[in-house]
Amino acid sequence: MKHSKYEKNKDSGIAWLGDIPEHWKITKAKQIWQKESRPIRDEDEIVTAFRDGEVTLRKNRREDGFTISLKEIGYQGVRKDDLVIHQMDAFAGAIGVSDSDGKCTPVYSVCTPKIPANPHFYNLLLREMSRSKYILSLAKGIRERSTDFRFNMFGELEVPLLPKQEQTTIANFLDYKTEKINRFIKKKKQLIKLLNEQKAAIINKAVTKGLEPNAIMKDSGIEWLGKVPEHWKLNKIKNLISKPVAGQWGKEVQKDENDIVCLRVADFKELTVKEKGLTIRNIEPKEEQILKFGDLLIEKSGGGEKTPVGRVVRFIHSFKAVTSNFVAKVSVNEDFVYSEYLLFAFKAINNVRWNVRSVKQTTGIQNLDSYDYFDNWIYYPKKDEQKSIINFINKESDKIDKTISTIEKEITLVEEYKTALIAEAVTGKIDVRDFKIPKAETPLAMVAEEAANYNKR
Repeated sequence: MKHSKYEKNKDSGIAWLGDIPEHWKITKAKQIWQKESRPIRDEDEIVTAFRDGEVTLRKNRREDGFTISLKEIGYQGVRKDDLVIHQMDAFAGAIGVSDSDGKCTPVYSVCTPKIPANPHFYNLLLREMSRSKYILSLAKGIRERSTDFRFNMFGELEVPLLPKQEQTTIANFLDYKTEKINRFIKKKKQLIKLLNEQKAAIINKAVTKGLEPNAIMKDSGIEWLGKVPEHWKLNKIKNLISKPVAGQWGKEVQKDENDIVCLRVADFKELTVKEKGLTIRNIEPKEEQILKFGDLLIEKSGGGEKTPVGRVVRFIHSFKAVTSNFVAKVSVNEDFVYSEYLLFAFKAINNVRWNVRSVKQTTGIQNLDSYDYFDNWIYYPKKDEQKSIINFINKESDKIDKTISTIEKEITLVEEYKTALIAEAVTGKIDVRDFKIPKAETPLAMVAEEAANYNKR
């Protein structure tokens, strides 16, 4: 869909806003909005403004991870369609229109229009100011390292004033377009999830059943393995690896010979560790702590409900590095098994969540009992068959990874399109006054094509 521009424009006099339609005016936000201070009611429940722009009852999203107030001092009433601004988090996008009645803490500015105005339009405008870091620049200019965006600061901002009907049309246009874009992105992310599940299934089957469909099988005696090829050998993981070597965090960078890459769990990427954006620490490592090509890195602490602690990756880089204190390294005895094959075996164990049996959680942080974990039994074939399995997994995984990469690029393109569309609509760079919701729904597949054409302008 091609969007035309307004016929006549003028300089807004505001750097971040640029030119605006000739009939738009500039005024201070306090001429449009007023701050409410309503008493709370017995039936009011807590409303929260989230960074993605949703303002809703806390229970609609999640109950955990919030600070619970013993006394609700200064709490104020919120009503549906109020414009709600989180004073300390507005710079990060915690601005939105409430979808519910309720109450919130005094850290929020709860605003209603003094003149005819559409809260959804001004919400989009404010969120664009947040995305472009304009709000952050204002906060820093007033107090160093502060992101305090109180109503008096908001009220002094110069913002565009346009007819309410035009505000509503812009808001409706963006609501329609972004809802379609979000559905498109959601479907693409679901597809990526399915492809990753397919990759996990390929690994699981290859390292537990082998590649020969007619192989004679036997009962492994291990619950998660089931039947395995009859000729495969049985051993405990601890007999195939060296004793785990703990890492260390060291000190801040000193700019001397002891500055070294220190790999954290955050650096784990798929089957190995990332190469860029790594942390440098000042450490005097023991010889056994220095990583060698093919070493396996085990996550000792961290994880969560969806990804329990115990992830394993393989070090395949040439730079000198050690692990942090939350990661242990082990070397693989390649007389018995290739380190890459054992990596895939660990992936299979984690895919079926067998590692959960070795997880201890006493302080809210998951810790892996590595000695219990490495006491697990696994079956493995001779090394020539291991190599065939490794090659098969890598070949099939590469195909899937290429598909995922294409989808991720498509998602990025569409997200950029959404960002540009919102920015241009709320600042008057495109004219959507003639917009009407189409009677016939256009296919979601058209979203990517629309995004590509939009970015070619």
